Amino acid sequence: MAVVLITGANRGIGLALVKAYANRRDKVLATVRASSDRAELDAFVATHPKWVEVLEMDVADPAEIGRVRRKLEAEPIDVLINNAGISGPDRQSATDMDFEGLTETFNVNAIAPLRVANAFLANVKAAKGKIITLSSQMGANGASSDSLAYRASKQAANRMMRALATELKPQGVPVLIVHPGWVKTDMGGEGAQLTPEESAAQLLKLIDKLDLASTGRFLAWNGKELAW
Repeated sequence: MAVVLITGANRGIGLALVKAYANRRDKVLATVRASSDRAELDAFVATHPKWVEVLEMDVADPAEIGRVRRKLEAEPIDVLINNAGISGPDRQSATDMDFEGLTETFNVNAIAPLRVANAFLANVKAAKGKIITLSSQMGANGASSDSLAYRASKQAANRMMRALATELKPQGVPVLIVHPGWVKTDMGGEGAQLTPEESAAQLLKLIDKLDLASTGRFLAWNGKELAW
């Protein structure tokens, strides 16, 4: 049985990952913001109480991360999944930017994954575990200017995770950056190609295979190598 910590676990891909891991009898530490709609998560936990523990943690709040870190101080974590993310403000073009929204998007999408990884690094090391961050192919280099806050935040997250992979490889901790695909979530919309369950199933396969030889890679849900 593995212990898996998943941020943003109340809906979409995060919730699908919770279900996928719990259904194969791994212990899931599911983190959610206190203000999140967690009805579907709570309903699943009610039928799987042995396999899922819900923890309130806003990844944008260092104090909340610290509180959960202290609570889990003695808990080895085999897989840490940075899933929590936001799409950014309504106005996010280079000439019409909501700068407060831009700051929030960077805080949640780029800074928080590194903060969470550092906060629980001792737990991951104790289990000889691995760190995964869900990113997006929209974070690859390119000239497109739509969804600029989201694109730039994901590119920054990619860069930080590559640096983390480099620093942690000598310490035996593999790091993977994953594009989960175009998924039918609040962010992806109903016209997307994959259901959250389909994406989660493929992500589990990638995560299971992750080792130091593949650390620092940027992969799609189907295993395809993506350009930076």
